[in-house]
Amino acid sequence: MFNQIKYFIAVVKNKNFTKAAEECNISQPAISQQIKELEAMLGTQLLERKGRSFTLTKAGKYFYNHSQDVLNNVEILIEETQKIGNQKIEPYVLHAGYLRNFGTREFLKAVEEFSKEYPDIKLNITNGSHEKLYLALEDNKLDIALNDLRRAPSEKYINKFLITSGFEVVVNKKLVDFNQTKIQMKDLVDLPCILVVSPSEQADEEYYYRDILGVGGDFLITNTYEQAFLMVTLCQGYLVINNRTKDQIPHNSEVISLPLYNGGEKMEQKYYAFWKADNSGYYVESFFDILKKQFE
Repeated sequence: MFNQIKYFIAVVKNKNFTKAAEECNISQPAISQQIKELEAMLGTQLLERKGRSFTLTKAGKYFYNHSQDVLNNVEILIEETQKIGNQKIEPYVLHAGYLRNFGTREFLKAVEEFSKEYPDIKLNITNGSHEKLYLALEDNKLDIALNDLRRAPSEKYINKFLITSGFEVVVNKKLVDFNQTKIQMKDLVDLPCILVVSPSEQADEEYYYRDILGVGGDFLITNTYEQAFLMVTLCQGYLVINNRTKDQIPHNSEVISLPLYNGGEKMEQKYYAFWKADNSGYYVESFFDILKKQFE
């Protein structure tokens, strides 16, 4: 049936049995017979024949629209099966990445469990900013990434929700009221926002913090969180983190972490697992399933 579906798609695309037969390297009578056998197997007519031409029946239109997806999935299945079968010759490598400022607990636990379940699969792990991970997926340097959602969902990618986490501000206690339990973005306008980014990522991160989160002040740039926390301690600026990672803040009696609000709304970020739709293989999906369990 696999070949019959291929022949049917070729006939419809070429709008001609002879051209389809040439494309599929079989004779015209043979491809006509294969289409008839496909119709007999389905128990319905797909083509309304009119001399040397034809039109699609209602069932034929439905079958054509959906058979292409089925064919693509079968081709992916064949490719993945061949990869698994050839592992002894060429080990399969799964490239996975996670957002640098998200925290490592769940991701590394997933790596550990995946490695135990699939000991023959090599894992290549990386971390980075949102933009670094996005570009790595786009360039096929990553198979799957744990990242925050900053772009509108695209059919090019599979987007699987993992968790929502509130934003918090790490700031020196001297700069807030003693009994303060939350902080407004507008109250930070005169204080620089500290970003932990590389020079190549600075412009994208500044855009996100300015235009999406609403940062109104200047930016200070550093490439390590240790340096960022030192800058907070010295009242040089504030640092935005997610509330999952506040337990990683170095013990320091001079700083405090407060939930970030914009008016009456608590500011939050959604985190997803992303991978390309055309790279949705067995091991990518297995890694996601294990990663998802870490958040349940």
